[in-house]
Amino acid sequence: MTTLKATLKDDLTTAMKARDELRSSTLRLTLTAIAKEEVAGKSARELSDEEVLTVIAKEAKKRREAAEAFDQGGRTESAAKERAEGEILDAYLPKQLTDDELNVIVAEAVAEAKAAGAEGPKAMGAVMKIVKPKVAGLADGGRVSAAVKSQLAG
Repeated sequence: MTTLKATLKDDLTTAMKARDELRSSTLRLTLTAIAKEEVAGKSARELSDEEVLTVIAKEAKKRREAAEAFDQGGRTESAAKERAEGEILDAYLPKQLTDDELNVIVAEAVAEAKAAGAEGPKAMGAVMKIVKPKVAGLADGGRVSAAVKSQLAG
Protein backbone atom coordinates (compact mmCIF):
# COMPACT_ATOMS: atom_id res chain seq x y z
CA MET A 1 0.00 0.00 0.00
CA THR A 2 1.43 3.33 -0.98
CA THR A 3 1.17 6.26 1.33
CA LEU A 4 -0.21 9.64 0.34
CA LYS A 5 3.24 11.17 0.75
CA ALA A 6 4.69 8.61 -1.69
CA THR A 7 1.89 9.41 -4.13
CA LEU A 8 2.74 13.11 -3.90
CA LYS A 9 6.42 12.35 -4.60
CA ASP A 10 5.53 10.17 -7.59
CA ASP A 11 3.23 12.88 -8.95
CA LEU A 12 5.99 15.44 -8.47
CA THR A 13 8.38 13.31 -10.51
CA THR A 14 5.76 12.92 -13.25
CA ALA A 15 5.07 16.67 -13.27
CA MET A 16 8.78 17.45 -13.49
CA LYS A 17 9.23 15.08 -16.44
CA ALA A 18 6.23 16.67 -18.15
CA ARG A 19 7.69 20.13 -17.41
CA ASP A 20 4.45 21.15 -15.69
CA GLU A 21 5.80 24.10 -13.72
CA LEU A 22 2.60 24.91 -11.80
CA ARG A 23 1.98 21.33 -10.64
CA SER A 24 5.62 20.66 -9.78
CA SER A 25 6.06 23.88 -7.78
CA THR A 26 2.77 23.28 -5.92
CA LEU A 27 3.69 19.70 -5.05
CA ARG A 28 7.22 20.73 -4.09
CA LEU A 29 5.88 23.36 -1.65
CA THR A 30 3.39 20.87 -0.22
CA LEU A 31 6.06 18.22 0.32
CA THR A 32 8.21 20.86 2.02
CA ALA A 33 5.30 21.70 4.36
CA ILE A 34 4.93 17.98 5.13
CA ALA A 35 8.66 17.64 5.84
CA LYS A 36 8.53 20.71 8.08
CA GLU A 37 5.63 19.19 10.03
CA GLU A 38 7.55 15.91 10.38
CA VAL A 39 10.49 17.58 12.10
CA ALA A 40 8.39 19.92 14.25
CA GLY A 41 8.28 19.07 17.92
CA LYS A 42 10.77 17.25 20.11
CA SER A 43 11.58 14.41 17.71
CA ALA A 44 11.27 13.74 14.00
CA ARG A 45 8.58 11.33 12.92
CA GLU A 46 6.80 10.02 9.83
CA LEU A 47 3.34 11.54 9.36
CA SER A 48 0.33 9.27 8.91
CA ASP A 49 -1.92 9.69 5.87
CA GLU A 50 -4.47 11.53 8.04
CA GLU A 51 -1.80 14.00 9.19
CA VAL A 52 -0.61 14.46 5.59
CA LEU A 53 -4.22 15.18 4.58
CA THR A 54 -4.37 17.82 7.31
CA VAL A 55 -1.23 19.50 5.93
CA ILE A 56 -2.62 19.40 2.38
CA ALA A 57 -5.91 20.90 3.60
CA LYS A 58 -4.00 23.73 5.34
CA GLU A 59 -2.02 24.41 2.16
CA ALA A 60 -5.21 24.44 0.05
CA LYS A 61 -6.85 26.84 2.50
CA LYS A 62 -3.81 29.15 2.29
CA ARG A 63 -4.22 29.20 -1.50
CA ARG A 64 -7.94 30.09 -1.26
CA GLU A 65 -7.24 32.90 1.21
CA ALA A 66 -4.38 34.25 -0.90
CA ALA A 67 -6.59 34.19 -4.01
CA GLU A 68 -9.24 36.23 -2.18
CA ALA A 69 -6.62 38.72 -1.00
CA PHE A 70 -5.23 39.09 -4.54
CA ASP A 71 -8.75 39.59 -5.90
CA GLN A 72 -9.38 42.37 -3.38
CA GLY A 73 -6.08 43.94 -4.33
CA GLY A 74 -6.92 43.84 -8.03
CA ARG A 75 -4.21 41.31 -8.89
CA THR A 76 -6.30 38.88 -10.95
CA GLU A 77 -3.33 37.06 -12.50
CA SER A 78 -1.88 36.17 -9.08
CA ALA A 79 -5.35 35.19 -7.84
CA ALA A 80 -5.81 32.85 -10.80
CA LYS A 81 -2.44 31.19 -10.08
CA GLU A 82 -3.36 30.66 -6.41
CA ARG A 83 -6.73 29.17 -7.43
CA ALA A 84 -5.02 26.81 -9.88
CA GLU A 85 -2.64 25.65 -7.13
CA GLY A 86 -5.62 25.15 -4.80
CA GLU A 87 -7.36 22.98 -7.41
CA ILE A 88 -4.25 20.80 -7.73
CA LEU A 89 -4.22 20.28 -3.95
CA ASP A 90 -7.99 19.70 -3.79
CA ALA A 91 -7.53 16.63 -6.00
CA TYR A 92 -5.67 14.95 -3.10
CA LEU A 93 -8.35 15.77 -0.52
CA PRO A 94 -11.47 13.71 0.11
CA LYS A 95 -14.68 14.95 -1.52
CA GLN A 96 -16.22 17.73 0.59
CA LEU A 97 -19.68 17.31 2.12
CA THR A 98 -22.55 19.12 0.44
CA ASP A 99 -24.50 21.66 2.50
CA ASP A 100 -27.41 19.21 2.79
CA GLU A 101 -25.16 16.39 4.05
CA LEU A 102 -23.50 18.74 6.53
CA ASN A 103 -26.86 20.01 7.80
CA VAL A 104 -28.05 16.42 8.44
CA ILE A 105 -24.93 15.64 10.52
CA VAL A 106 -25.26 18.93 12.42
CA ALA A 107 -28.98 18.34 13.09
CA GLU A 108 -28.19 14.92 14.59
CA ALA A 109 -25.45 16.45 16.75
CA VAL A 110 -27.75 19.26 17.93
CA ALA A 111 -30.39 16.70 18.94
CA GLU A 112 -27.74 14.62 20.72
CA ALA A 113 -26.37 17.67 22.59
CA LYS A 114 -29.82 18.84 23.63
CA ALA A 115 -30.62 15.32 24.87
CA ALA A 116 -27.49 15.59 27.02
CA GLY A 117 -28.78 18.86 28.47
CA ALA A 118 -26.85 21.47 26.47
CA GLU A 119 -28.92 24.63 25.93
CA GLY A 120 -28.33 28.13 24.58
CA PRO A 121 -24.87 29.46 23.70
CA LYS A 122 -23.18 26.70 25.69
CA ALA A 123 -24.64 24.18 23.26
CA MET A 124 -22.30 25.46 20.51
CA GLY A 125 -19.23 23.89 22.12
CA ALA A 126 -21.04 20.65 22.90
CA VAL A 127 -22.36 20.35 19.34
CA MET A 128 -18.96 21.16 17.82
CA LYS A 129 -17.35 18.39 19.93
CA ILE A 130 -19.82 15.92 18.45
CA VAL A 131 -19.63 17.20 14.86
CA LYS A 132 -15.87 17.75 14.45
CA PRO A 133 -14.79 14.08 14.43
CA LYS A 134 -17.61 13.18 12.03
CA VAL A 135 -16.69 15.80 9.43
CA ALA A 136 -12.91 15.96 9.87
CA GLY A 137 -11.39 16.61 6.47
CA LEU A 138 -14.81 16.60 4.78
CA ALA A 139 -15.91 20.17 5.54
CA ASP A 140 -14.16 23.45 6.30
CA GLY A 141 -14.36 24.54 9.95
CA GLY A 142 -16.03 27.83 9.01
CA ARG A 143 -18.82 26.02 7.16
CA VAL A 144 -19.34 23.67 10.10
CA SER A 145 -19.46 26.53 12.59
CA ALA A 146 -21.95 28.47 10.45
CA ALA A 147 -24.19 25.41 10.10
CA VAL A 148 -24.15 24.79 13.86
CA LYS A 149 -24.95 28.47 14.61
CA SER A 150 -27.84 28.54 12.15
CA GLN A 151 -29.37 25.34 13.53
CA LEU A 152 -29.00 26.48 17.14
CA ALA A 153 -30.58 29.84 16.27
CA GLY A 154 -33.49 28.38 14.34
